Amino acid sequence: MKMVELLEQLRKGGVVFTPNVDHIMKLQRDKKFYSVYQEADYRVCDSKILMYASKFLGTPIGEKISGSDLFPAFYNHYQHDENIKIFILGAVDEVAKTAQQRINSKVGRDIVVGVHSPSFGFDKNEQECQQIIETINNTDATVLAIGVGAPKQELWIAKHREQLKKIKIFLAIGATINFEAGKVKRSPKWMSEIGFEWLYRLLSEPKRLWKRYLLDALPFFTLILKQKLQLYKNPWFPTKKNTSTQLSIKKSFRRM
Repeated sequence: MKMVELLEQLRKGGVVFTPNVDHIMKLQRDKKFYSVYQEADYRVCDSKILMYASKFLGTPIGEKISGSDLFPAFYNHYQHDENIKIFILGAVDEVAKTAQQRINSKVGRDIVVGVHSPSFGFDKNEQECQQIIETINNTDATVLAIGVGAPKQELWIAKHREQLKKIKIFLAIGATINFEAGKVKRSPKWMSEIGFEWLYRLLSEPKRLWKRYLLDALPFFTLILKQKLQLYKNPWFPTKKNTSTQLSIKKSFRRM
C-alpha cells in the first residue's frame, strides 16, 4: 500500500513492522521471530533492495515505506489529532528526550508524551519490562514507537502488547529515534532512492554494521534466485504436508 493509505488505515490501530534485508535473513534463522512477524497487521517495505527483488520475482511492491520515513510522516499526519499521543521507547542517554523535544517543536504540541531509554538487555529482565509497561500505562499515550533493533523490538511488542491497555498503534522503527534526535544523519535522498542507503550507513558506522551488511546479507541474493527458480523452501514449513500453510503465508507476504 501507499504511505497515505497506511497512515489513514492506522486510525483503526495496528502493529507495523518494516522488513528489510536484515529482517528477511533473521526470519530464515529465528522461528520465534518468524511467528511474531505473522501477527503484524502491516508489513511494509523498508528497503529499495527488497523492491528490486520483488520486481525480479514478478510481485512488485507499490512503495518503499521505511520506519525512518513512516514515523515523521505519521506524527505530521496526526499533528492536530489530540487522540494521537506517542510514547518513545529506545535509544540511549538523552537521545530519546532530544527526539521528543524536536518532534514536539515541529508539530506544535506535546504529541510525544513520554520517553524511556531502556538498559542494554532490558528485554531479558522481566522486572524492568514490567516497570516500563507501568511507565507507559501511566501516560496518556495511544501510540508506542519502539526502536531497539530487530528482532528485539518486534518480540517485545508481541510479548507485552496486551498489557499496554491504552496503546492502539505499535510502530517498530529501529534507528529512527537517533535520526529524529539529530544524532545520526540519514543518507542523502538520492542514495536512498537508488538503494544505497545501506552503503551510507555502513560507511557511517563500519564497526557496528560491517557484519550485517557484508556477511549476513549476502545469502539473501541466493535465496531470491532460488525463489525465482522455484527452489526456495520456507525453513519453518519445509515438507509437502505443509504446502497449504506455505501458500497462505506467501499470499500474505505478497500483500505487503
